[in-house]
This record gives sequence, C-alpha cells and structure tokens, in this order.
Amino acid sequence: MKNQFNSPRGQVFAKFLLALYVLCTYQFVSGLPLFAQDGNAGIQEATDKVVGYFDTGCDLMYAIGAVMGIIGAVKVFNKWNAGEPDTSKVASAWFGSCVFLVIVATVLKSFFGI
Repeated sequence: MKNQFNSPRGQVFAKFLLALYVLCTYQFVSGLPLFAQDGNAGIQEATDKVVGYFDTGCDLMYAIGAVMGIIGAVKVFNKWNAGEPDTSKVASAWFGSCVFLVIVATVLKSFFGI
C-alpha cells in the first residue's frame, strides 16, 4: 500500500493538518476566558428584528401574489384561446397559489398579533 504522505504535496498537506490541529487545540487548552451573551437578550433581539421586517415581508408576499396572478391570467387566457382541454386545471392551480400567498400572509399577521 502506497503511503500518501511520502510525496511533497502530501507532506505539505500533513503539515497543514498539523498546524490546524495545533491552532484548534490551543484555543481550548490555553485557558482563555470565554465570553457568552445572555440567551434571553439574543432571542429578544432576534424577535424584535423579525417583527420589524414582518410587515415588509407580508407586503412582498402580496406583491408576489399579484405578479403571479397576472402571469397566471395571461397563461390561462392563452390556453383558453388555443382551446386546450386542461384550461380549468391550470386556472385553478394559478388561482389557488395566489390565494394561498394572500391567506398565508394574513394568517401569519393574525397568528403573531402584528
């Protein structure tokens, strides 16, 4: 079986792994004090940021729903004019996805009380 660390490239890789190991273990062995933040303060800060962006996210969902509605209307109109038989299936799929986006945004607002 050939030893991979006999080649010059393998020796450089082995030295890199050794240096990485030494750096990683030095951090834990050196006894440096570790500073941690309060978990509740971090969770509260994250909550405040999410609440701050929530209205913008809901408006974005409404805008995406409107664009999807326009695209869906054009696709359904083209299928209807072409006389394709699956027009009602495509129309219900596009309409359902638009309604889903609007309902999700509204339910999330009421669920979180925003």
